[in-house]
Amino acid sequence: MASDASGEQFIVRDGILRVSYEKNYADSFGFQWQSFCATQIDSLNNSKCSEQRLLAETKWIPEVLTNLHILEVGCGAGRFTDILLRKTEAHIYSIDYSSAVEVARENNKFFRNRLSVAQASILEIPFPKNSFDKVLCLGVLQHTASVEQSIRALVKQAKLNGEIVVDFYQLRGWYTWIHAKYLFRLITPRIPPNLLLKLIRSNIGWLLMVFDTLCLLNLGVLTRLLPIADLRGLPEGINREQRIEWAILDTFDALSPVYDKPQRISKIASYFRANGCEITFSGVVDLVGSRAAVVRAKKIAYLQD
Repeated sequence: MASDASGEQFIVRDGILRVSYEKNYADSFGFQWQSFCATQIDSLNNSKCSEQRLLAETKWIPEVLTNLHILEVGCGAGRFTDILLRKTEAHIYSIDYSSAVEVARENNKFFRNRLSVAQASILEIPFPKNSFDKVLCLGVLQHTASVEQSIRALVKQAKLNGEIVVDFYQLRGWYTWIHAKYLFRLITPRIPPNLLLKLIRSNIGWLLMVFDTLCLLNLGVLTRLLPIADLRGLPEGINREQRIEWAILDTFDALSPVYDKPQRISKIASYFRANGCEITFSGVVDLVGSRAAVVRAKKIAYLQD
């Protein structure tokens, strides 16, 4: 057992600092990344998908990050942790609310001298506040219980003049909800993860065939009526087996989380401004085969607890 400066108790198990709790709303992500531990790791799948996304969304220059302290919130299996450790000389502090931290730590075991990993909620980050040069949170906000409180927690961790970068599912309008996943999600988050994964695996063949046929006929817009993730943003050059694995992973990722809350870019920017930040960018970033809603902010005022 360990404690922080405030005396709050934490558990250290298997060399990982963990806030003392049992099950939580992110359990499906722990199962997910234990099941797909290497799928999205560039250094293990010979792609640059994660690197391209990270650099496009952050606009960070790896050489400039030397010796900086970077907090990564929601590391999953460590796809962006891998890039930050291999491409920079920064010190990385990665947390996840699920047991995925075990996978992230193993995937980045050769860089443990610059990596600190903890299992903790975004609202209970066990690192000192006002201490990070940069805070990164990709693919997480829409899956939290409170987006507004989560942003405030991120801002608290940054130094004065430190940078916070987030991305999230974009709420474009009422038509965002016209998607098969939101119909299926009325049920799927309640299905045990192992059973849901089995159902996806057993149906992915015909789903992929219909998806590809619609795209071939220039009817890609109709793919949103299928309970399968959009595969048009997958890395170029992956083989058939990798594509199937990625399709299963992304579909599970879409159907299993407890929370899935798309956000308007203007609303996310307003949360940052309300918490002492200046917006340096808010908008859509073009990626290979897809787009991402991104907000980058600079902390210009300390927050009161």
